[in-house]
Amino acid sequence: MPKLTINGQTVDYSGDPGMPLLWYLRDEQGLKGAKFGCGAGLCGACTVHVNGEARRSCVTPMAALEGASVTTIEGLSDGETLHPVQEAWLAEDVAQCGYCQTGQIMAVAALLETNANPSDGDIDESLTNICRCGTYYRLRKAVHRAAELKSGRAS
Repeated sequence: MPKLTINGQTVDYSGDPGMPLLWYLRDEQGLKGAKFGCGAGLCGACTVHVNGEARRSCVTPMAALEGASVTTIEGLSDGETLHPVQEAWLAEDVAQCGYCQTGQIMAVAALLETNANPSDGDIDESLTNICRCGTYYRLRKAVHRAAELKSGRAS
């Protein structure tokens, strides 16, 4: 059974190898940030990082995580210091209902690791998470602000 790291803590998993990572995180680790949305990997409410890449945890079986490093929204900040994406989210008041926001933030944090200064087109193409409230305009503004914060260009 897999041995993996979650938010810097090593865990040994000995349960059902087909259990989705989402349920392990929520039910066995008490990490409630990743949300259940569709259960088919389409909406992105369950997005976490696996080895630094955004991954839909509702369709990621525990058996596929041997040696993996998983980061959830709970592990994104550095103690009391928010991640630049979290800072930008607050500054731009992105959330409306907030249900999808943890998945959105995790997807954006992964995007900015591969594209430090994405255009609106890059954002639209790369981020496939769904927001029922339609806060995409504020989301794009927050991505640009987070890119500035990460690069030290923000005022």
